[in-house]
Amino acid sequence: MTGPNFENFLSAFKRLQDSGKNFVAVTLVKQIGSSPQDVGAKALVSADGLEFGTVGGGKVENAAIKEAQRMIQEDHKNHFVDWNLQKDIGMTCGGVVSFFFELHKAQNPFHIAVFGAGHIAQEFVRLLLFLDCQVTCFDQRDEWLSRLPKSPKLKTILTERLSDEVAKLPDGTYVTLMTMGHGTDLPVLIETMKTRSRFNYVGNIGSEQKRKRLDSDLKAAGIAESLIKDFHCPMGDHFGGNNPAEISFSIVAQLLKTRDTLMISKNQE
Repeated sequence: MTGPNFENFLSAFKRLQDSGKNFVAVTLVKQIGSSPQDVGAKALVSADGLEFGTVGGGKVENAAIKEAQRMIQEDHKNHFVDWNLQKDIGMTCGGVVSFFFELHKAQNPFHIAVFGAGHIAQEFVRLLLFLDCQVTCFDQRDEWLSRLPKSPKLKTILTERLSDEVAKLPDGTYVTLMTMGHGTDLPVLIETMKTRSRFNYVGNIGSEQKRKRLDSDLKAAGIAESLIKDFHCPMGDHFGGNNPAEISFSIVAQLLKTRDTLMISKNQE
């Protein structure tokens, strides 16, 4: 694969890396007799199916996709496969093909959940997209979600019940709350604090006065006193002004400090 096709392959490869998916690069490395593609043909396969390219189409490509998906599911090591197209694949041509399957695992566990897509979130998400991270933004308002930039690093979810999304978050997520107000923040915060140990960070936008109100409401909801202390509100490091951009910078700084502290602690174990 050379020229524009290789450039397209590299672009698709980078897109999959940025998406945070595990995927397999499949390369046709040898052929004997007739086969539906030339040596060097490449395809990229994720758990969702064929993402880019082709290694022959039809039955042989379906077999390659299934093998790649098995590799992802079982976390199988890189390997070669030799197939007789007639005996192993059921094709009429009698060639033999060899494929190399190379697993590329998502390297980035830095997942940030943003509840709310309002003014601060608009600036906050844009800043996050400069980092090596995956961002999921939730809101009840499609018109605000639609204002966010398009990026393979960003997933937007329109939902009426924001609190229902907490249980779906992967362990280790950094949870940030900046919804329309206290009434929409609180149900999400309660659900988050019920399983606080699952998350690397929990923060809620707001003032010291709001913090007191949240503490009282969490206590009324039955959240343990020790857990009530374990979230950030006001959220962000103490610098800058009160405009959305500067608030966003302060929150990003706090997230990075938390991430790096956790990484150092993990490396010392």
